[in-house]
Amino acid sequence: MKTDIEIAKKAKLLPIAEIAAKLGIDPKEIIPYGHDKAKLPLSLTDQEKVKQNNLVLVSAISPTPAGEGKTTMSIGLSQGLNRIGKKTTVVLREPSLGPVFGIKGGATGGGYSQVLPMEDINLHFTGDFAAIEKAHNLLSAIIDNAIHQQTTDLDPRTVVWKRVMDMNDRSLRRTIVGLGGRTSGVPRETGYDITAASEVMATLCLADDLHNLKERLGNIFIGYTHDKKPVYARDLNAHGAMATLLKDAVKPNLVQTIENTPAIIHGGPFANIAQGTNSVIATRMGMSLSDYTVTEAGFGFDLGAEKFFDIKCGYSGLTPKAVVLVATARALKYHGGAPANDLNSANTGALKKGLANLEKHIENMNRFNVCPVVAINKFTSDTQEELDLIKAKAREMNVDAVEADVWAEGGKGAEKLAETVVKVVERCASNYQPMYDWDWSIEKKVESVATKIYGAKAIDYSSKAKQDLKKIAELGLDKLPVCIAKTQKSLSDNPSLLGRPKDFVVTVREIEIASGAGFVIPITGNIMRMPGLPKKPSAENIDIDDEGNISGLF
Repeated sequence: MKTDIEIAKKAKLLPIAEIAAKLGIDPKEIIPYGHDKAKLPLSLTDQEKVKQNNLVLVSAISPTPAGEGKTTMSIGLSQGLNRIGKKTTVVLREPSLGPVFGIKGGATGGGYSQVLPMEDINLHFTGDFAAIEKAHNLLSAIIDNAIHQQTTDLDPRTVVWKRVMDMNDRSLRRTIVGLGGRTSGVPRETGYDITAASEVMATLCLADDLHNLKERLGNIFIGYTHDKKPVYARDLNAHGAMATLLKDAVKPNLVQTIENTPAIIHGGPFANIAQGTNSVIATRMGMSLSDYTVTEAGFGFDLGAEKFFDIKCGYSGLTPKAVVLVATARALKYHGGAPANDLNSANTGALKKGLANLEKHIENMNRFNVCPVVAINKFTSDTQEELDLIKAKAREMNVDAVEADVWAEGGKGAEKLAETVVKVVERCASNYQPMYDWDWSIEKKVESVATKIYGAKAIDYSSKAKQDLKKIAELGLDKLPVCIAKTQKSLSDNPSLLGRPKDFVVTVREIEIASGAGFVIPITGNIMRMPGLPKKPSAENIDIDDEGNISGLF
């Protein structure tokens, strides 16, 4: 069996100008990055066409070590829709180097449902992550310089703004800066987050355009003066320079799938520690240039999709016409108690128990009043009995469930799924309803998500979280939506509780402010905004030969 990178290397890519032409874009309008990548100008967005487009959101059941193939399914579905005559664009997030060199690997799909060039996309791509990292750290440098030069009354003990880097490095979670004497700054405790968790990343992904991005960057909360007055990035005149660094990063990236379907890739926030969806700008652009737009939300429906609806839709006014929930027999067996190293063996008993996880996610989809479809991502180890059990559970809940073999067959393996999605879009009137009203208190918003979406019985706040709630209210930021940081491995905040846990308590440790992005971040359980590398990271398997051929990247 060929690996993803072997399949990718044999694919025939079209010149990026030809991909642009498929979308009706004059080649003179694109900004090429070599032969097979390009930036798209913001002027291509057409709000009237956005209103006419059929937006399809792809989500998944709770993730497992086996992987559900959500990105692969998104790409395969877009190829399948094109095969049945629907002009379709897939819009995805950019991968982070943290997972690429960590445990998860790349994020460009797999098999015959990949976005290409996969090596470039998984590595530096067009430099968006680097620009976001630089803009974020520019603000960090300006803050420490202002403290050192005594040009501000900012109290260094109150500064909440950290630094970021696009790598999993647990050693940097808590650091001391300013050591080395008076010429090296003022010593203070700080730390690093991963770039995907940067507020600059979140801000770029929720901005409408460059002007709105700059305005939002100015709203970033930094800390307090010595007499307890709030200080924002605009008070240090940092937002103009930050936006300047992002002048190209704000433009979406055009690439293609293995079947030459247009793909727009832009932004890369994680869904467990950030909002987990690509940029509003990229989604609108995809909707402006095609009839169907397939996009995804990170991790399970309880994370990325909830944030897609309650945050992204709230700010952008976008509403999906259908939501595809990706499930696998292997993952459901894992949620039913099967060991991770034995998921390829037939085990209907474990699968039946694991179906409770699928059931809960379907219930959550219905809570938003959107039209659901279950996509069963097929693996060679699946038995027909197992697949039939999944379809029977979906039918029991009045939801269409369709098998799709997108890894092995690409768009051909998703044609039936594509036909089902079109039928659902045409016959089902989605009446999107958010999970909470932004005018509610922070506690009530968290309670709504935790009890209705996760299934918790109660929420407990640490003393630090209670202090944060008071501070947020005093700053007048309590009417912002909540972007809950939670483990992706469970519906609860405890990664060991698989399936459909009940009667659990969600613990909020602290609440961070992301006033530039436009939300607050309740942090639950032991979730960290700077991940660490596993015992054996993927980086150990990645290599390059003297001719520049890369191996081990997947």
